[in-house]
Amino acid sequence: MNIIDFQNITVFQGRNKVLEDFSLTIDESQSTVILGPNGSGKTTLLKLLNRELYIVEDKASSLKIFEKDRWNVDELRSNLGVVSQHLQYGYSNSAIGLYVVLSGFYSSDGIWQHQEFDDRKLDRAKEVMDLLAISNLKDREFSTMSTGEQRKFLLARSLVNDPAVLVFDEPTSGLDMSTCFQYLEIIRELISMGKKVILVTHHIHEIPPEVTRVILLKEGRVIEDGDKDQILTNTNLTNLFDWPIKVIKENGYYQAIPG
Repeated sequence: MNIIDFQNITVFQGRNKVLEDFSLTIDESQSTVILGPNGSGKTTLLKLLNRELYIVEDKASSLKIFEKDRWNVDELRSNLGVVSQHLQYGYSNSAIGLYVVLSGFYSSDGIWQHQEFDDRKLDRAKEVMDLLAISNLKDREFSTMSTGEQRKFLLARSLVNDPAVLVFDEPTSGLDMSTCFQYLEIIRELISMGKKVILVTHHIHEIPPEVTRVILLKEGRVIEDGDKDQILTNTNLTNLFDWPIKVIKENGYYQAIPG
């Protein structure tokens, strides 16, 4: 089954055309990385998944998620969880960790009076906080947490719906080295538990060894797509970032240094 299937889509943000005649298919057989510099179209793809942007309707174009072009929102949450660092700034200063996790049931940036949380939802929230070892922080104000702690709560927010696929947006941006490695180990554990991951980034060090497919995105176009070892080469990354780059591989991870 295809997780996402974009065919010949055109997208505007305001008056700016950000994608034109763009096609991309990602199936559920493997975890995938979309790698590209700023301005390559990565954020646009995420906004399409979140239904923050829409395609220009055309007979030749289609946008399907899990092979459907229309979704019940609750059903979509149970299949696709988006973990974005940008959500860190949407919560009020008084929001506590538990509320951040519970807000995932409604894809909101807080909890509100009309939202209901029964024992099943509370138990699920506790389960994912235990999984990520953050239950001890559930009553702490989200705004006072470290960036790494906040990132774990945002991941828990997505996990409460037990989605089959997790989409990570620049997962280790702003994290120090040890916290970065810890967070990558969490992603690896989730993959080992059967979750499929789509990781959107411009940092090759964020690519877990378990990910096998890499898509290179530049100026709204897929310029390379295939097996990780064949795609992450000096030539391809130099072309992608318009700068001489040398790629180093160690223990299944990749690093880029000036070439």
